[in-house]
Amino acid sequence: MPEAIAYELAKKQKEISVAEFFERNKHILGFGNPTRALITSVKEAVDNGLDACEESGILPDLYVEIQNPHEEECIIIVEDNGPGIIKQQIPHVFARLLYGSRFHAVRQSRGQQGIGISAVVLYGQLTTGKHAKITSKIANDHPAVAVELAIDTNKNRGEIQHQQIIHWDKPSGTRIEVSIKADYKRGKRFVYEYLQSTSIVNPHARIVFKEADGTEHTFERTADALPKKSEEIKPHPYGIELGTLIKMAKQTNARKLASFLKNEFSSMGDRTVNAVCEMAQLDRNTNPQQMSRDQFFAVHQAFKKVKIMAPPTECLSPIGETLIRRSLKSETQEISPEFIFTASRPASVFSGNPFVVEVGIVYGGNLPKDKPVRILRFANRIPLLYQQGDCAVTTAIASIDWRRYGFDQPSGTGVPVGPAIFLTHVASTQIPYTSESKEAIADVEEIENEIRLAFREVARKVQTHINKKVRRVKTREKFDLITKILPEIAKKSAHMLNKPVPSLEKVITRIMDVVWIEDVVEYEKVRGRPVQTKLNVSNPTGQAESGGWIAKSTIMVVNYKSKPQKFNLYALYPKGAVVGEVHPKPTKVTDSYLKWSLESIEPTKKIDVTYELAGINKGDFDENDLYVQNINPSFVIGADKWEGD
Repeated sequence: MPEAIAYELAKKQKEISVAEFFERNKHILGFGNPTRALITSVKEAVDNGLDACEESGILPDLYVEIQNPHEEECIIIVEDNGPGIIKQQIPHVFARLLYGSRFHAVRQSRGQQGIGISAVVLYGQLTTGKHAKITSKIANDHPAVAVELAIDTNKNRGEIQHQQIIHWDKPSGTRIEVSIKADYKRGKRFVYEYLQSTSIVNPHARIVFKEADGTEHTFERTADALPKKSEEIKPHPYGIELGTLIKMAKQTNARKLASFLKNEFSSMGDRTVNAVCEMAQLDRNTNPQQMSRDQFFAVHQAFKKVKIMAPPTECLSPIGETLIRRSLKSETQEISPEFIFTASRPASVFSGNPFVVEVGIVYGGNLPKDKPVRILRFANRIPLLYQQGDCAVTTAIASIDWRRYGFDQPSGTGVPVGPAIFLTHVASTQIPYTSESKEAIADVEEIENEIRLAFREVARKVQTHINKKVRRVKTREKFDLITKILPEIAKKSAHMLNKPVPSLEKVITRIMDVVWIEDVVEYEKVRGRPVQTKLNVSNPTGQAESGGWIAKSTIMVVNYKSKPQKFNLYALYPKGAVVGEVHPKPTKVTDSYLKWSLESIEPTKKIDVTYELAGINKGDFDENDLYVQNINPSFVIGADKWEGD
């Protein structure tokens, strides 16, 4: 009978816990094979350690160790110096999937779903049958607690198998030790690359990595300040789904539609609220908890039609061009790159989610010229190691015509060929990953467009640098030839005619016919004294911090034209640096450039422009980015045309 069959089928229906689901679908979380399982496990533990330290205002010191007792088994140990975890929370944090504090927060963070580290513990339990070992200490005057932890997959709850109080010679911190099935031989190289990449986009962290054979690698921090803490903001109307809007209205304390929109969403002032209500044809005093679905639909449609300000960006914490450059320089020393350029885009929005794109290009040195450029992808300071071909970053890079910028690209599309490393970092309140394993960014038009714009900006710097270098070399060869041969000809001619040696200035200017600009940057260590400053608009106190380095820049300008030259000279410097002594006095100072109005420079005459920068590390500023105005740029070697602020 059909009725009896229906009852039998009903008896078989039962709830599936989230832990059971991932137990059977572990590939979704990045545990698809033993190599990726190793990387994913290290990654999740390291991300947890970095987040814990940053949220507590502690510069991260991480220790990562991998032991390989058996061919198919690895023991992963990750230890941080964070605030530790109270004993009652250990089972929830490490052995309960979809449990966390960041899922509902609209701000930039590494993890949000509360799956990562619990999935590692689950994978270890599933593949080796061994319990994870967690050690935690919350203060220097507290003892440490050591816990052996298992996951009850039926209930999605952690089960403490054993616990004890121990002495741990550490002020505070957390240590996880988990045994997993993994391929160490194939995976160890990827672990090293992951940690190296992590250190690039987390310059404030120090990471020590100990391999199974005892070899240690240390990735030193290149910044002594924590990144700007991202602040939580309210949802933006452009990113809200209709069902979410209805749910928010049912849960709000507001009794008027206007106050609901103003208090529960970002970028909704009185003017915007009135415009939305008018577009939706609703009274602003309507009680949101009594609204119908059609009324909510009208509000939702109005969101799309009314121009609403972009959400605030204090919810983001980008790395910054200077720190990206510093990290890239530190991690590519063996390559000896010719130069490193970075660019950062203004904040933008997709589906109501603010985001920032930062890029960098490492060029030349020992990098291979006949292979595709190496692409480093990051999202919210996390390296993306797999699925490069399915990532919006790669799609955006491949869509640029790199032949215009001096790279090989046979078909005009695709990843270019050349001696370079391309870095991309996307910081957002919600990274649109293609899957739960968080290995690639989905094809979002707004993100792809910002990546393209950022790379075109930095590619122009590469092209300009290369062209400037080629032109400078050719001009210098001509100058060296003139200064060596002409004087000898003049001497011999004068001797033969028994006349004084003639002046060669007019001849040299006629042949050279350029304004030559050359710069040198030198560093001086400052010990224990504050650096007096006078000009920086962002430094009203007139002092930089004591200690550190001063970059001393000398810009030499020589007129090899036949007539006096008068023009404006601009020098860009890293944002955040503090300007010290400057000579001659500039006509304009901003937080990113200096401007001089150079008076008439006579033919063959030279002037020196000098200035000091404090508040930077050695190597942050290696050469000037120079521009000229009120002079034909084709006459100038060493500077480009100023295009305006």
